[in-house]
Amino acid sequence: QVRLVESGGGLVQAGGSLRLSCAASTRTFSPYGMSWFRQAPGKEREQVGTIDWTNGGTWMLDPVRGRGSLSRNIAEKTLYLHLNNLRSEDTAVYYCAAAFTPEDYYGRHYTTWGQGTQVTVSP
Repeated sequence: QVRLVESGGGLVQAGGSLRLSCAASTRTFSPYGMSWFRQAPGKEREQVGTIDWTNGGTWMLDPVRGRGSLSRNIAEKTLYLHLNNLRSEDTAVYYCAAAFTPEDYYGRHYTTWGQGTQVTVSP
């Protein structure tokens, strides 16, 4: 069974940058697509970006559009989230998730989730 492990979170100053990683534990890993989500205290989980694993096409959502990007290393089975110009409202637990069929991916039904990594942006 695939396990996703996020890393790269921590305390970052406002205006700074970070890169989060999401590594798959299995020897082979072929999702249809993956996404990053985040959840701030007292708020609902929100999607911040998504990637078609095969062709690498990405789409960033409003919370981070213009400040964030996704990339992946297929050989390393790792997904990355790059965030720039961090703001206090970016403070949240960040999760990566994978969908393994087109139906699940386009239906936003992610079947595999990581445990999350905390990002805290200080003033």
